Amino acid sequence: MGRRDELIEKYADDLRTKCGMDPDMDLLRKVTIACGPAIYNADASTVAGSQPDELETVKKNFLMKKLGLPDGAELDDAIKSVIETYGQSERNKYRAVIYYMLTKHFRKESVYG
Repeated sequence: MGRRDELIEKYADDLRTKCGMDPDMDLLRKVTIACGPAIYNADASTVAGSQPDELETVKKNFLMKKLGLPDGAELDDAIKSVIETYGQSERNKYRAVIYYMLTKHFRKESVYG
């Protein structure tokens, strides 16, 4: 099993145990691959849920650019909801898991065709 596969299994475990979700493994794999080399960097692979700049980056670079959503309060609300689901006190909130949950929230699975 390659390093990426190990990370995908770790993300799936987080979705099951910390978020109470049964992950769609095909979608999780596609979201993880789309994150690119960031998944291998300790800092870039996680989202700092308490840093406004970081959350703004998730909104602009992922929700608006990648998923093609218009800016609005519902984007901020969705990010907040996903962070709460993951666990505000959870130290390692993996970017791929956050992106996966946001993709599911907005029903934008088609972006990953």
